Amino acid sequence: MEQYHLSDSEYRFLQVVWAAEPVGSGELVRLCAAELGWKKSTTYTVLKKLCEKGVLKNESSIVSSAVARETVAGDAAETFVEKAFGGSLPGFLTAFMGGRKLTAQEAEALRRLIDQYGEG
Repeated sequence: MEQYHLSDSEYRFLQVVWAAEPVGSGELVRLCAAELGWKKSTTYTVLKKLCEKGVLKNESSIVSSAVARETVAGDAAETFVEKAFGGSLPGFLTAFMGGRKLTAQEAEALRRLIDQYGEG
């Protein structure tokens, strides 16, 4: 499975695209200027990079995603857990919970996930 290693600015750019897609490249320039403070050249540079990575498509000046938001978010989460917790999901969850209690619904949802993704 291919992983998409994105910078923070690339991820912020993707947020703009996902909110507006499919979006014309001219409108995307306007949106990035308003939301990210970017110049036209910056928008087109990042767009080209993300098209080369296979994350976005730019067909006839219409920009859309080539990879689902969930896939990109999953890759980012996996990279974070690997970097910050040595890949330990229990270590991440312990830090994330920070002593807070789960509701019965949250606990049940986690049990279902464990059952669904567990080995055996």
